[in-house]
Amino acid sequence: MQMEKGSLSIESENMFPIIKKWLYSDHDIFVRELVSNGCDAITKLKKLEVMGEYDFPEDYKASIQVEVSPEHKTLSFTDTGIGMTEAEVKEYINQVAFSGATDFLEKYKDKTNEDQIIGHFGLGFYSAFMVADKVTIDTLSWQKDAAPVHWESEGGINFEMSDGDKKEVGTKITLYLSEDSVEFANEYRIKEIIEKYCSFMPVNIYLSKEGAEQEYETIDAADIREDDVIVEKFTEEAKTEEKENENGEKETVEISPAKEKAKINKRPVSLSDTTPLWMKHPNECTDEEYKSFYRKVFNDYKEPLFWIHLNMDYPFNLKGILYFPKVNTQYDNLEGVIKLYNNQVFIADNIKEVIPEFLMLLKGVIDCPDLPLNVSRSALQNDGFVKKISDYITKKVADKLSGMYKVDRENYEKYWDDISPFIKFGCLKDQKFQEKMKDFIIFKNLDDKYITLPEYVENMKGKEDSEQPEVVDAEEVAKEEAGEDTAGKEEEPTTVYYVTDIQQQSQYINLFKEQGMDALILAHTIDQPFITQLEQNEDVKVHFQRIDSDLSDSMKEEGDEETLKKQTETLGDVFKKALGKDQLEVQVQNLKNENISSMITLSEETRRMQDMMKMYSAGGMGMDTSMFGGGETLILNANNALVKYILDNTEGEHVDMFCKQLYDLAMLANKPLSAEEMTQFVARSNEIMLLLTQE
Repeated sequence: MQMEKGSLSIESENMFPIIKKWLYSDHDIFVRELVSNGCDAITKLKKLEVMGEYDFPEDYKASIQVEVSPEHKTLSFTDTGIGMTEAEVKEYINQVAFSGATDFLEKYKDKTNEDQIIGHFGLGFYSAFMVADKVTIDTLSWQKDAAPVHWESEGGINFEMSDGDKKEVGTKITLYLSEDSVEFANEYRIKEIIEKYCSFMPVNIYLSKEGAEQEYETIDAADIREDDVIVEKFTEEAKTEEKENENGEKETVEISPAKEKAKINKRPVSLSDTTPLWMKHPNECTDEEYKSFYRKVFNDYKEPLFWIHLNMDYPFNLKGILYFPKVNTQYDNLEGVIKLYNNQVFIADNIKEVIPEFLMLLKGVIDCPDLPLNVSRSALQNDGFVKKISDYITKKVADKLSGMYKVDRENYEKYWDDISPFIKFGCLKDQKFQEKMKDFIIFKNLDDKYITLPEYVENMKGKEDSEQPEVVDAEEVAKEEAGEDTAGKEEEPTTVYYVTDIQQQSQYINLFKEQGMDALILAHTIDQPFITQLEQNEDVKVHFQRIDSDLSDSMKEEGDEETLKKQTETLGDVFKKALGKDQLEVQVQNLKNENISSMITLSEETRRMQDMMKMYSAGGMGMDTSMFGGGETLILNANNALVKYILDNTEGEHVDMFCKQLYDLAMLANKPLSAEEMTQFVARSNEIMLLLTQE
C-alpha cells in the first residue's frame, strides 16, 4: 500500500476539550478503554471461530499484553484479537463514529459534564491522546491475505498510514507518553490501574517491563508444560533428619525423597480473573469461595454475615453478589461499596440510578451487560430499564431477608443487630422495600429477646388489661342505648417505651423491670427517623417514648397531693438556688423504689426536636442547637432518705453541695456530663467522702 497522509475526520477543536473534561477526574481511565477494546477484538475473533469462519493456530492464546518502558517513556497494549484491515482503520480510526462534534454537543449538551461518555461514542481509542504526544497502531486482520497496517498520529489530528510488519493476527497500540504523563510508564502504577478497572475482564491480561531482567522459578519436573522455557533440570537431594528409634538410638531417617526439578523462566501471571465468582451459578459456589472473594475484592478480613447471589437472565441479564458486612460501630455501615461492571469491565462504584441507595451501605459487585451505557449517568436516572434493574435488586434482597426470617429465624436474630441499620435505612428510602419488610422487623427487648412490634403491642395490652379492673364507661353506655355508633371511635395509639443506651439509662431500666414493664432497645442513630415512620403506620398505631421521658403511674405510690405540692415548692426553691437554674422544673413524687433519690425526665417531643437540630447542625445548616436546650424536669423521691434530709434541713451547711450532687447523679443517668461538669462532680464526690471521714 502507498503511504497515505491526511487529517482525521473530526472537529478536533470541539472533541478534545470534551475528552479532557471527562478525563479530568479519571485521568487513568484510558487504560480501561484500550484494554476493553482489546477484549472486544478477542471476543469477535472467538465468535468467528465458533461460526467456522476462522481457525485458531495451534498455539493460539487469547491475551492482552501490556508493556511499559520507563526508558523510552512508552506504554503498549497488544491483543490477539480480530485485527483491522486498511479499510477498517480508515473507518474506525480516521473517522469518529458519530456525526460531528457539533451535533454531539447539541444532543448531549446537558450530559457532557464529568460523566463517562468516552468509549460509548467511538472516543475510547482517542482517550490515549490525553496522555500521549504520539500514538501508533500496528495491526493485522484475521482475513485471509490481509496486509499488516501501520498507523501513527501526533497530537491526534494528522495521521500517516503505511504498510506494517506485524506477523500475528491482532493489534498493538503504542503510546509515546507526554512529559506530564510519564507516571504511566511505571509498571506499578499501571498494575494498580489494571487491577482497579480490569481485574475481572474475560481475557488474561499480562504486564511486563521492557528490558527487565529475566526471572526464574523452580518447579517439579513432572509439572513442566509445553510452553515452559527450561533453563536446566536437576535432582533435588532427599531430605533427612536424625531421629531416635525404639531402642533409644539415633539414626538418620529420610523425610522427603529425592525429586526431579526444573528451573524455568518465570511463568507470566494474569492480572485478571477471567471467571469471577459472580459469573458462576450459586450452586457451584462454596461458602469459602464467597468469603475468599469478599476478602480479595474489598480487602476486608472480617467475615461477612451472609450474602445474596444475584443470577438473572430474563428480562435482562444481571449477575452479582451482595454481602452484608459485619458492623463494628454504628458508623461503619456508611462505608459500603457496590462495584458496577458491564461484561466484567469495571464501570464505577455506587451508581445510585442502578443500585438502590440503601444498598450502597452493603459491599458487593453487580454485572449487567444490558445496562445502557451509551448515555450519561444523569440520563440513567430517568431510564425505565434502569429502574427495573434497581427494583429487581431491591426485590431480591427483600426476598432473601424475609425468607431467612421465615425458615431460619435463629440466624436472622443472630445477624439482626448488624443488618438492622441496612433494613431500616431501606424502609426509610424505598417504599416498596418497606412494604415487603414491614412484617419482618424485629426489636430486642429488655430481656434480650427479639419480638416484632405487633407482639410488643399485644404484650403491653395484655398486661394493661390484666392490671386494670373493668370499668364501665357510662357515656359509652348512654350512646349505645341511644343508638349512636361508637364503633368508629379512633383507637388511641399504644405507648412503646424504648432505650437508646443500656448503660446510661440503667436506672430507668431497673425501674421498668421492677414494675414488670418492658421496653425496646433502639441504640442506632437510624432508629430516630425510623420510629417516626413507624408512628405513621396505619396497621399498628403506636407512639414511641423513651423510658426517661416521664414516669408511669405504676412507678409511683399514691400520696397526698397537697403535701406533694408543698414539698415541690420547698425543694424547688432550694434546688434552683443551689444550682443557679431559675428555670429548672422540679417535681416531688413518691417513688416505690426508695433507693432512687433523683431522676431527670425530658419530654419525647423536646428530645426529638433537639436531635433534629443536632442533625441539621451536623449537616452544616448552621442551626442553633441551644434553641431547644433544657426542658428537663428534675424528679425528687420523697421516699428517699437524702431527699428527706434536704427537706428537713433546707438551711443546712452542706445542702447546696448535696443538691448539686443529686442533680448531677440524675443527669448522669440521662446523658454524659460535660468535661467541666464531670470535673466538678468528681471534686464534689471527694469532698463528700472527706466529710464522712470526719464523723
